[in-house]
Amino acid sequence: MAFFEVRRIVKNFGGLCAVHEISFSLEKGQVIGLIGPNGSGKTTIFNLINNFFPLTAGEIYFKGKRIDSLPTHKICALGIARTFQVVKPLKRMSVLDNVMAGAFLHTGSTSQARARALEILEFCNLINKRDLDAKKLTIADRKRLEIARALSTDPELLLLDETAAGLNPKETEEAIEVIKKISRSGIAIIIVEHKMKVIMGTSEKIVAINFGREITQGEPREVINHPEVIKAYLGDHYA
Repeated sequence: MAFFEVRRIVKNFGGLCAVHEISFSLEKGQVIGLIGPNGSGKTTIFNLINNFFPLTAGEIYFKGKRIDSLPTHKICALGIARTFQVVKPLKRMSVLDNVMAGAFLHTGSTSQARARALEILEFCNLINKRDLDAKKLTIADRKRLEIARALSTDPELLLLDETAAGLNPKETEEAIEVIKKISRSGIAIIIVEHKMKVIMGTSEKIVAINFGREITQGEPREVINHPEVIKAYLGDHYA
């Protein structure tokens, strides 16, 4: 069995089918890109994985265990963490305290949580801003703090939702390097991103969806050159 797998997952909101029988899997340490136009169901899939939304149908497995009936906090404790497209740090708390909050998932010791948080801030190149209030960070540093908070829960699978959104070219390059560093540490990643430079620079496999349905999945170069993927992004003329 794969390290992580979603099998024919479905999510209906009343009469709207937001996700229709999507299936994919990944192995430990692998990076998969999840792409599609706005409204195609990408973030909804993340919300199904961590059970923020319950499945309408289908199954989700992590390390051989079915997890789709577990509450969100238990899924996180098992080793699946995520970031959010709209970052919402604890603004009146310091950068260090934001990361410590996640580290308390696996320890009741303040000193251990602080030590772990400092390691992660060093890893994410935020150590020099550890004492700043989170509200004083730039958008690029808030995005990085969002990743650091997720990493503080010691995940084996990390869901990244538009980590590079709103970043300039230099900041985007830095975000790519952080993602690569996370992958090299052995953490598997599913990344939702509209910037194809990020997807192509980090992903070993891509799953393309539109209107909640799979278009195709496979090697990055094959997927982005698929006529239906081009059509979904650019229209019939370009396909």
